[in-house]
Amino acid sequence: MNDPRPHSTAPVQLPRALIDRIAPPFVRFLHIEAAGGAVLLTFTIAALLLSNSPWADAFFGIWETRIELRLGEFEFGRSLKSWINDGLMTLFFFLVALELKREVVLGEMRNPRMAALSIAAALGGMVAPASVYLALQWAQPGQHGWGIVMATDTAFVIACLALLGKRIPHSLRVFMLFLAIVDDIGAILVVAVGYSHHMDWRMLALAGLCIGILRGLAAAGIRSIPIYVIAGCATWLAIDASGLHATVTGVILGLMTPARRWVSDSRLYAILGQVIAHPTGNQGSAHTSDRGTLQVAEIAARESLSPVERLEMALHPWVSFCIMPIFALANAGLALSWTSAAQPVAAAVFLGFAIGKPTGILLFSWLALRSGLAIRPPDLNWGSMAGGSFLAGIGFTMALFIANLALVGPFMDSAKIGIFLASLFSAVVGLALLVWLPRPQTLDAKENIS
Repeated sequence: MNDPRPHSTAPVQLPRALIDRIAPPFVRFLHIEAAGGAVLLTFTIAALLLSNSPWADAFFGIWETRIELRLGEFEFGRSLKSWINDGLMTLFFFLVALELKREVVLGEMRNPRMAALSIAAALGGMVAPASVYLALQWAQPGQHGWGIVMATDTAFVIACLALLGKRIPHSLRVFMLFLAIVDDIGAILVVAVGYSHHMDWRMLALAGLCIGILRGLAAAGIRSIPIYVIAGCATWLAIDASGLHATVTGVILGLMTPARRWVSDSRLYAILGQVIAHPTGNQGSAHTSDRGTLQVAEIAARESLSPVERLEMALHPWVSFCIMPIFALANAGLALSWTSAAQPVAAAVFLGFAIGKPTGILLFSWLALRSGLAIRPPDLNWGSMAGGSFLAGIGFTMALFIANLALVGPFMDSAKIGIFLASLFSAVVGLALLVWLPRPQTLDAKENIS
């Protein structure tokens, strides 16, 4: 059989499309994340309007509706809001872990020293705000909320950067995206350590067994998504019953997902070369060699993408346009009052985000560069990093998530006020800096700043 691939690359549509999909989907990610930020903002405003309207009681009551799962004597129930925060948010953290693994293994952060800059910045963006908060709330009733100020909202940050278009360097988007992803991973680890319940070691051992089974399935070469979904749900139930926060499951499973594809380019081309466009023989038979070849080609085309890439592309629109808006609708509502805004907790949250975040990011970035552990792209100057560090003070989603775990009653309402004000302040200041500061010059690209 002659080689079906033409020597000209122009008509080779299917392999070209596959190669395009295999490439790191950075642009697609940014477009979805930016659009998701707009949807998230819309639902946040809706939650605030409804919670301060005549329908406020009914609105809050919806989220307290209890939903139970029963199987014989087994009974498992919680409120609708808890299902959203513990169940749907697991998918959010699963996606965050997938994004982290893709960037490190396949993406622009494969260079360890380049990745080290974002990691150091993320660490500074967690340590400094928590320190500011604790300094203001030490031995106070709101002390337990120190984790609120540690996270960055990826969707809102990317949406703000999208508003600036080509005024900012591409390297700033990469830097901020990886920083936000590492930040979210750090925040969920904080949840696991600081905001989990009393440990049930038997259930934790069962969760470990479930994780071991997942590893065994992967080692055996099983590639059926439904099987992994069932095993993942069992792991979620075990971790939830162990006392750890159930959303930790998403991070664990995301980081376990293989980032290497099963079918290489050469094998894919060889399989596609055997495809016959119009099968001969009995057209009604499902067992002809031609149809078998087509089935193999279908599997090869699917498996030429790694599980990390396939799952990320499948989940990202659902998380951005469905899960996160629902979370905002369920958690962003509160009765606005000056009393809540005047509480010390609101001030601690605001200063943690508005002052602690940019200070920590810039300080730890400088230390990483000065020590030689990290490098930064030539077109990423300190002005751009300063603007990005203020944008990182938009904590919103994860901040609300942790606030619901750490605080109750008026303290939680006060923390939400602080989150809203800090997010607004950080967005305005960050955007203003990036607009007013001059863009990096072409000559900067020739400099190796470290």
